[in-house]
Formats: sequence, C-alpha cells, structure tokens
Amino acid sequence: MRAFDFSRTKTAGDAVMAATAQPEARFIAGGTNLVDLMRINVETPVQVIDINALPLRGMTALPGGGVRIGALSRMSEVAEQPLILSGFPALSQALLLSASPQLRNKASIGGNLLQRTRCPYFRDTSLPCNKREPGTGCSAIGGENRMQAVLGTSGACIATYAGDMAVAMVALDAVVRIRGPKGDRTVNLVDFHLLPGNTPNVETVLQHGELILAVDLPAAPHAARSLYLKVRDRASYEFALTSAAVGLDVQGGVIRSARVALGGVGTKPWRSFEAEASLVGRPAAEETFVAAARAALQGARAQNQNGFKIPLAQRTLVKALRELAGSRA
Repeated sequence: MRAFDFSRTKTAGDAVMAATAQPEARFIAGGTNLVDLMRINVETPVQVIDINALPLRGMTALPGGGVRIGALSRMSEVAEQPLILSGFPALSQALLLSASPQLRNKASIGGNLLQRTRCPYFRDTSLPCNKREPGTGCSAIGGENRMQAVLGTSGACIATYAGDMAVAMVALDAVVRIRGPKGDRTVNLVDFHLLPGNTPNVETVLQHGELILAVDLPAAPHAARSLYLKVRDRASYEFALTSAAVGLDVQGGVIRSARVALGGVGTKPWRSFEAEASLVGRPAAEETFVAAARAALQGARAQNQNGFKIPLAQRTLVKALRELAGSRA
C-alpha cells in the first residue's frame, strides 16, 4: 500500500470541496472494497477522505410509499428495514445474499454501488488489464474467463459486475442522488453504470468530486411483489454465476407490469427491457417465462469458458419468475 493523506469531513459540501481539490482523492465509508484494492496497489489514492460523519445514514419514507436510503446506511440495516421488507423485498433478499454478515455490517449503500470488478486480472498488477491500465489489453479474453460477462462486453473488456444489491435496485427503478462541485443532480440507476466499450476504466457517470447522497426507490406493485434469486458455486460468501431480480404485477392471471434485471452475466447491473416487454400483457405461465428468458439473453456473447452462463441465466430467470408468480397473494 502506498502512503496517502487522510482527512475527515462533517458536511457533504466540505467533502466535495476536499475531493475536487485533489484529482487523486477517494472517499471512504465502510472501505470494504477500497482498502482491499489499496493493499494490492490497484487503487493508489493520494488522499483518502473519511465521510462517515456526514448525516447520510438512515431511511425515510417518501410520498406515495417510496423510500429514500442514505448513502452511508449499512447493508445489514437496509436489509432488515420494515419499509424495505414490505415494499421492496428483492432488495432485502439481494443484500442478505451478499458477502458475509461482518461485511454487510460495515459496507455502505453508496460504496456498494461503486464496488469494482472481481476479475483476477484486474487485481493482479503484473498482468495487462484495460480497466486498471487503459491500452494494455484484456487478459481475460482468451484467458481464464469462466466467471466473466456474456452481456455488454467489448473487445476491450469482459469483466463482470459482481454485486447483488445494484441488480435488485435496477429492477426496482432506483434513482441515485448526487452532489458535486456543480450542484446536485439525480441519475436513474439503470444509467449510472457504464458499458466498457473502448473505455472500461470509466465505470460510472460520477465525475471527480461527486458524492452519492442517497438512493430513492419509488413504490410500485411490481416492487412490492419482487424477488431476488442467486446461483453460485457455494452456498455462502460467493459471487453470482447468475442471478435474477424480478418484479411482477399480475391481475386476473395477466402480467400488467414487470421488471427484470440479471446479475453475474453483465458488465454492469443488467436491466432487460426485452424480457419485460415479452412479459407484459401475457399470462403468468411457464411458456411466457421461457420466452422472456430467451429475450433476455438474445444478445449474449460467450467466451471459451463461460458459455454455460447463457442457459444457466435463462433457467435462473425462469425459476425466479415461476417462484414469484406462484407466491402472489
């Protein structure tokens, strides 16, 4: 780990000002991802700004039944919140299937949105990686790529977005509230993470100095009737091979609205508008779910070791939709 300056701030404005003044500054909350990457010199900030004293922790109800989650709220707190359990169950399930209890007690919601890939080539500074060092190449293409993405890839990067929480939030129409040197703005979470394209090192729409303040979740019938299903190599503390976050509003046996997002298979939390369009207006039946799964993976591109993810993701989505439809009140 390289030497760095450390400071604390007590207001969002001071945090933004401090970060803006130093091009190589990073904010730290739980630090569960940042500190790991600093230890192996993947992240080498000149300044680390502790934001834990900012008043950005906790959840508040929004008009219409939605909820605002402060960026410094811990994952375990959010998973157990009654507002989340009743109105957004897929989020609670995704959080509880993430990491370990110890990490969930420490990791913040804002930090979790910004977690970086677990691609082994990204974490090994002796090997080429366009995400870590632009222009050096992607070692995963033609290398060890069993865990890598099949959706949203490019010739420059096939690294999988590894998180669970953001996949559920994308399916729940989450909105990210941001403060920066130019003021406040909001970004739909589906647009927050970027495809790698030719610049895989640019992972989100955040500009330097910008700080996540909160995440808003709007109430909706498909949010209250939602589910997160995760498939992994072992039963605990493992990243997804595939996952599915789904929400359905079914009336009279017909799907009135639907949300579908996939994890473990995309270079970002993967919202499938194609699957949603395939579901709406159709009966909540097996053939409908199978058609939606085909639509969701129609653009997938496999590498030499991860082709199994395509049928596995389809089966994961069908199972999630089947379980959700079968559990409706």
